[in-house]
Amino acid sequence: MIIDVSKNEDLIENVLGSKARVKILKTLARNKELTLSLIINNTRLNYTNVIKHLNYLKKINVIQEKRFGRIKIFRYKIENIKARSFKNFLDIWEGDYY
Repeated sequence: MIIDVSKNEDLIENVLGSKARVKILKTLARNKELTLSLIINNTRLNYTNVIKHLNYLKKINVIQEKRFGRIKIFRYKIENIKARSFKNFLDIWEGDYY
């Protein structure tokens, strides 16, 4: 039996297949929540690219957007098992674990 995986947007290769998306994920995982401006400044990516990737990450439910008037804050959803697993992977891969 062959399983068609082309329609699954939350496959690991789709989520981690973009260097820009990984930068955004790492930034949010480490800081828990940030404004759009801080994400742009920390990742050094342009506005359009950041918005595109944030929308994708919201769609797969690893981040949440909160609005306070014109200010947008993006929160890393550590309660999501996939988000928590990525954070654990990041801590192990880039942490002080030898």
